[in-house]
Amino acid sequence: MIPRTIYESEHEQFRDSVRKFLEIEAVPHHPQWEKDGQIDRGLWNKAGELGMLAPTAPEEFGGVEVDFRYNAIVTEEVNRLGLSGIGFFLHSDIAVPYILHNGSQQQKEKYIPGCINGDTIVAIAMTEPGTGSDLQGIRTSAVKDGEDYIINGSKTFITCGQQADVVIVVCVTDPTAGSKGLSLILVDDGTPGFEKASNLEKIGLKAQDTSELVFQDVRVPKENLLGEEGMGFVYLMRELPQERLSIAVAAIASAVSVLEQTVEYVKERKAFGKPIAAFQNTQFKLAEMDAEVSCVRVFVDRCLQLLVEGNLDTVTASKAKLLASDLQFEVAHQCLQLHGGYGYMWEYPVARAFVDSRVQSIYGGTNEIMKLIIGRELLS
Repeated sequence: MIPRTIYESEHEQFRDSVRKFLEIEAVPHHPQWEKDGQIDRGLWNKAGELGMLAPTAPEEFGGVEVDFRYNAIVTEEVNRLGLSGIGFFLHSDIAVPYILHNGSQQQKEKYIPGCINGDTIVAIAMTEPGTGSDLQGIRTSAVKDGEDYIINGSKTFITCGQQADVVIVVCVTDPTAGSKGLSLILVDDGTPGFEKASNLEKIGLKAQDTSELVFQDVRVPKENLLGEEGMGFVYLMRELPQERLSIAVAAIASAVSVLEQTVEYVKERKAFGKPIAAFQNTQFKLAEMDAEVSCVRVFVDRCLQLLVEGNLDTVTASKAKLLASDLQFEVAHQCLQLHGGYGYMWEYPVARAFVDSRVQSIYGGTNEIMKLIIGRELLS
């Protein structure tokens, strides 16, 4: 692999502490969490003590106020160890920034300290049963009633939905205004009418709780409006590059990990009297994957640098998400094949890597949407 230059010595020190933490606190328990359909809630508090949650948050709220590379390190180590069911990146990279960037001082003081120490888990509820990647097709409504909003509707595929203490709900506040009619509203767990329905059973990411959420005449005060009314779509578009980069970071970290594991496996596994690594087909497959992973990781690292500098645009982030997630799935597919029948056994990490990789080209906007974004820019 090409030496990386994106990280400095202090980043690598943080990586060492994250890796040790996950190896002790997560790896031994992950199989049970997969059966439970969610991770141990206590892991959030332990991660918060180490500064792993929302590390970019300002010091005034108890954060360490570092750059986004620290977020990326957490994501890389979680995926390197095959712990992709841990939803820290959704909380830290995607949901919490909406409050940090758009929330009032009162909202920040209420929620951000808990987001940092693990007492408050944040989820964002965009997707609805009939919308998928079409944010302008959202139907969940928030109607003004005096000093309150009354929310009705349902959401699905919501990561951390079961454990969330507060959910950022994408609502229609003006049904006549199109994309300018969307707003973001904070709904606390336990609010009357807000129901966390079933914890969805997925083919992968089994330790990650993913939920259906139902809002039936949920009354919340106007103070729960996040930012300005009608600015929801703008806020979503503003945050999506970081979300898509996070997916790319996770994808390439997983691809690197499963490739390294497979290299070691083929050295030991024998067929027809010699190691699988001795066959030309094995060598060619590994060489192709190594070359592709090396190239895409360089690009993702460059995107990470652009984000830190404040220069990552939507099209470039879409390219990173498209390339990295497609490559992750292809590497997992090819590596499983090199494992033979053992690759189909759940006890082997490559099996988990294979099923976990499939969703990467779907969430955060499907890869077909990524192609549309890139294509429109090319033809504009």
